[in-house]
Amino acid sequence: MPEHTPPRLDHESESLAAPPRAHSDDRWGKGTRDTSERQFLHGPQARGTDLAQALGIFRECVKGFRRLHFVGPCVTVFGSARFDEDHPYYALARELGGRLAEAGFTVMTGGGPGIMEAANRGAKEAGGYSVGCNITLPLEQAPNAYLDRWVEFRYFSVRKMLLEKYSYAFVAMPGGLGTLDELFETAVLIQTGKMREFPFVLMGRSFWTPLLDYLRDHLLAAGTVDAADIERWVVTDSAEEAVELVRQRALSQFGLSYGPRAKPRWWLGETLG
Repeated sequence: MPEHTPPRLDHESESLAAPPRAHSDDRWGKGTRDTSERQFLHGPQARGTDLAQALGIFRECVKGFRRLHFVGPCVTVFGSARFDEDHPYYALARELGGRLAEAGFTVMTGGGPGIMEAANRGAKEAGGYSVGCNITLPLEQAPNAYLDRWVEFRYFSVRKMLLEKYSYAFVAMPGGLGTLDELFETAVLIQTGKMREFPFVLMGRSFWTPLLDYLRDHLLAAGTVDAADIERWVVTDSAEEAVELVRQRALSQFGLSYGPRAKPRWWLGETLG
């Protein structure tokens, strides 16, 4: 672990060769021990039940706000839980996390294994701050070991909101359905003006180029998206390039600067660490 502490930001190449396959027997996300969300989405229920569930969602939102309000400007890294430590994408995510930390950003992920672990690990090894927003986990899983702070949620919608709310940029590493869900939901928020046009990087040219080609050849050709919706994504294999883009946009476009952080108020249940 480096002895120096990276600066903290204050609020206001050649393509990779085809990599080995991820492990399909990974159980992350294939079942949970909490059925709250399944019950919530099971159609109309008694008025009192719906009200209790709505209050539970509100309680999760407030818990996330209080836990994450002072983690600092984040960059959220999306990606598969199925890539092991020896996979090239794990190494790339680990480098990315380290470079983001050195640039002064908090690295936020879904808090699980694979790409999420790699990005959190890189941040920790660089002396930065590492955060995870976890869905209620399968029985045999646990948050990765490289988190300074983590929050567990029962509802996917609340978890995704928190992954988006505190970030000034997004990086999508290769992943599966969950990664695509996060990628396209964030893209829609930017497209519709619900979120500012934060930098959005796709890491791994050989992985993402076929998807972008499909969007151009079919959706753009059919007129269901604009060219700007596709060109908004920056595709690269370079962690250095990705972080430099994020850093420059954060400083020049979104008013971030290097300086002291706001102080928490204990009577609101706020803490820094």
